[in-house]
Amino acid sequence: MTDQWPADVLKIERGDMHDGALWIVQNKTKAKRAIEITGKLAQLIERINGRPRQRLSAYLIQDDDGRPLGALGLRSRFDKARRLAGVQFQFRDIRAKAATDTGDLAHSQKLLGHRNREMTEHYVRARIGERVPPLR
Repeated sequence: MTDQWPADVLKIERGDMHDGALWIVQNKTKAKRAIEITGKLAQLIERINGRPRQRLSAYLIQDDDGRPLGALGLRSRFDKARRLAGVQFQFRDIRAKAATDTGDLAHSQKLLGHRNREMTEHYVRARIGERVPPLR
């Protein structure tokens, strides 16, 4: 829902949520984002916070024992969910899909943290294909 890299999602702490937004500094680009906590994102965070834990971690994304979820844990859960759903796509496809789904290139560029529009266009074009006229 935030269209951030997995590593950036895994490092989100509860303290990063304030003033109605989720505050993220992207590892790769160092871009700063304040993603509004509204709609389905707000519902998801509420669901995560409502899960019973043996202990409450500072990290939003954690395992059943309350420890921060690592990259391997996230990957194994992703692979299992993908297998159960009967779909085939890679983790990296999620960013391209999210950029496409906004329907607004400027919004996608801000969300992804791209400095230039061309990079965002590449993500969207790779997802939906380039539009071309017929031969005749």
